[in-house]
Amino acid sequence: MSRTFKTVSRRSFLAAMGSLAAAPVFSRSTLAESLLNREAADGVPLFASAFRKADGAFGIGIVDDLGQILAQISLPGRGHGIAVAPDGSRFVAFARRPGTFAVVVRPFEDSRPELITSQPGRHFYGHGCFSADGRLLYAVENDFRAARGVIGIYDMSGGETRRIGEFETNGIGPHDILLSPDRLTLVVANGGIETRPDTGREKLNLDTMAPSVVFIDSRSGDLLAQHALDKDLHQLSLRHMALDAQGRVWVGGQFEGSLDEVPPLVGVFSRDGAPQLTAIPDPVASGLRNYIGSVTANAGGDVIAASAPRGGQTLFWNSATCAYLGARTVPDGCGVAPIDQGSFLISDGNGALSLVADPAAPAEILARPPGIAWDNHLFTLGL
Repeated sequence: MSRTFKTVSRRSFLAAMGSLAAAPVFSRSTLAESLLNREAADGVPLFASAFRKADGAFGIGIVDDLGQILAQISLPGRGHGIAVAPDGSRFVAFARRPGTFAVVVRPFEDSRPELITSQPGRHFYGHGCFSADGRLLYAVENDFRAARGVIGIYDMSGGETRRIGEFETNGIGPHDILLSPDRLTLVVANGGIETRPDTGREKLNLDTMAPSVVFIDSRSGDLLAQHALDKDLHQLSLRHMALDAQGRVWVGGQFEGSLDEVPPLVGVFSRDGAPQLTAIPDPVASGLRNYIGSVTANAGGDVIAASAPRGGQTLFWNSATCAYLGARTVPDGCGVAPIDQGSFLISDGNGALSLVADPAAPAEILARPPGIAWDNHLFTLGL
């Protein structure tokens, strides 16, 4: 079925936004003051995730480590990923593919969120990252007329965000992007799936998919390395990433082949080495329904967590040895973010926020805000 591809105008965006905080007890200034005081008082990081309300409205929620919502920020459509500036002063919330909006939020300032609209012929894929100095934003985008992935480059240093160029991702369907520890290399997970706005989220090339992880020079756009999986895994769409303590890239995949197959869903990549796929034992592996939703590392980078919402599990690995540490049951749990050296906060589509104190501990529900369904990803605003 063909779908109309709509962009969000600045006027309609501002009308939808209203005030920064949806909760009427906060003005923008008191919200910023409240968040600043809380962060300074206890040093505990704050977290952000896209959500959907029971009435169909979309937004971003800022929560604390106890799962309490401190602020709600309206969005003009469904959100997906969030890019956090290195100093934590602002973040950018991206529309879910094939959305055309992104929103810049400065939660510690008395300022109205800023709308970014994708260029004609482009749409966002839902993820981005900042340069090391916070001046540039890199957003993965679809050049859907040419069926190629691009990285949109945005100057964030002035009063208004400006798109100043783009790089090729050397693949189709770039889904996630990270800045490597060298502060110069961009890492992109090319999911390999072709989509077009006029066909919505329909996957057009499953028989010819060619996912890859690429390493790109952020200064020139030069391709430094590209890694693909074996041909028998060409339908494993490589999607979400996290960096471990050694600077290696852990990638979670979504298998587009038969559910009767149980391929490995998590791999480890580096610029100069061959990909290493990690083992997930049965019966856990067969219950994941071939889908990893999010990947993250703890504060020290020595434990990796990967969520599998369709299987209701969150899985853990020792990043140094790639040893599987076990899985914890979190129904529809998809967003996962580190709280500190050992613990993780997990959000789910049923509205709960749960604590996993360590990989050996069961998940403990901390809060379930009424009328909220959390989206796929949860991000730490500062550690």
